[in-house]
Amino acid sequence: MRPPLLSVRGLTVDFTTRRGIVHVLDGVSFEVGAGEIVGIIGESGSGKSVTAYAVTGILEHSARIRGGEVLFEGRDILHLSRRARESWRGSEASIIFQNPRAALNPIRSVGAQIADVIARHCPGSAAEIRKLTLAAMRQVRIADPEQRMEAFPFELSGGLCQQVGIAMALACAPRLLIADEPTTGLDVTTQAVIMDLIRSLAREQGMSIALITHDLALAAEYCNRLVIMHAGHVVETAKTEDITRRPRHPYTAKLLRSVPSLVDGIDELQAVDGSLPDLLRDDLPFCRFAERCDRRMPLCDAEKLNLVPLGGEDAEQPSHLIACRNPL
Repeated sequence: MRPPLLSVRGLTVDFTTRRGIVHVLDGVSFEVGAGEIVGIIGESGSGKSVTAYAVTGILEHSARIRGGEVLFEGRDILHLSRRARESWRGSEASIIFQNPRAALNPIRSVGAQIADVIARHCPGSAAEIRKLTLAAMRQVRIADPEQRMEAFPFELSGGLCQQVGIAMALACAPRLLIADEPTTGLDVTTQAVIMDLIRSLAREQGMSIALITHDLALAAEYCNRLVIMHAGHVVETAKTEDITRRPRHPYTAKLLRSVPSLVDGIDELQAVDGSLPDLLRDDLPFCRFAERCDRRMPLCDAEKLNLVPLGGEDAEQPSHLIACRNPL
């Protein structure tokens, strides 16, 4: 069996704040296979973006990785030197940020910013870098790249800024793309254009994608597999059709019932009750969904949960993993 391109194992991250230690990620584990699009799904505050930043090594100074591994083709990225990590990020892995206009430097032309990435990872003469910059812009379907490359971010629409962000991320042909809420703030039509573009480029280049989003309907349309996160835990992961057809974790089922396009009728639409627990607490339950769950039982509070194959360790479908004492 071919090993995964990216394997995250037991990733645990805390943030130090004035109020105390925030337990943001607790034992997060998932994989992204070669050429696969994996959706990382959850409410705002579930730890999706922190996971992306930890994987790519761009966590802020208040964050501390307390445990776990991030393996890229078997190599632990977390233990690379700073220079080696920066070389890996951009050449072999890249990230698209959720606010395209804020992610760009407002006082440099977009062409210069794409050229900066190319010069850092694929050095060459000024003429060669310009040629590669134009090629990167054409690759993401930016019209009139010779004219657009001289524009500043404030002169472009949100959709065009996101295309520039994608061009920067893909300029050096990475094998892994992490797309962090790439359609946030874009209108529905532009969202479809951006997602179709990302999927098309992934297929053309054989690239793997980790798509981070709170939009379960979007993920269901574009992803091969889903990773469901709640309050810093991965609670369920399986093929997209398995999760959308029969979710087994109570939280996943509630998420699905909150999406209009994924229910049979308006009468079945339901909100996800409650809110995420305060991650500053020192008495967080082993299952962080327990206090919102109508299937909670004493066994849920007995010991730490781990992701296990559905049906137990000897299950016939180990690709469907769940962290729940009382699954659906």
